[in-house]
Amino acid sequence: MALFAPVFFLTLFLASSSHGQRQRRPPAPEGPIETVKIQENFNLHQLAGKWFLVGVASKCDYLREFNHQLEATSIVASIPDGKTLAISTFRRLDGICWNIKQQYNPTKTTGRFLLKGRGYGGNVDVVVGETDYNSYAILYYQKRRKISIKLYGRNIRVSDAVISKFEQHVTNMNMNEDLTYYFPTYGFCDSADEFHILDEMKN
Repeated sequence: MALFAPVFFLTLFLASSSHGQRQRRPPAPEGPIETVKIQENFNLHQLAGKWFLVGVASKCDYLREFNHQLEATSIVASIPDGKTLAISTFRRLDGICWNIKQQYNPTKTTGRFLLKGRGYGGNVDVVVGETDYNSYAILYYQKRRKISIKLYGRNIRVSDAVISKFEQHVTNMNMNEDLTYYFPTYGFCDSADEFHILDEMKN
């Protein structure tokens, strides 16, 4: 999915001082995800199960141009080892149902994960910003210091109150309704055949 991952650009300084000693490398600049408040008392196991992608806010140019082609998307989250989130994303591409498998690896911070991508800059930081586990979850994704915010629901529709929560998160990250897109509530895939599984968990 565009379930739609973060890398900090590190500038390597090996400049020498007048005494021939290396200067300390400056700290890496914080990405916007560092300012996100993580769900308090986060419970990983309660996040498991099926979710529907309701909306996404992003400055992604591709999404801005092709948002009219958004397809109904759902995910199934499982916890195979008690600490890792295994995500199966179901969506249509050219009318065919696909299952995209990803692994959200735990970090030292509870409620924060790392989705490893391929190639330089392919990693995505994931933070669970807010959830009640029973009706909605708001997740942040950062790739190359750019943020996307996704709203998931246990049902295909969420309450107006949840939408307001989501939109407040969007506003807090200096985005607006022009960068917010809502997904169709029909045409979901429940499965994909063996020829249409993209397993990104494999090395």
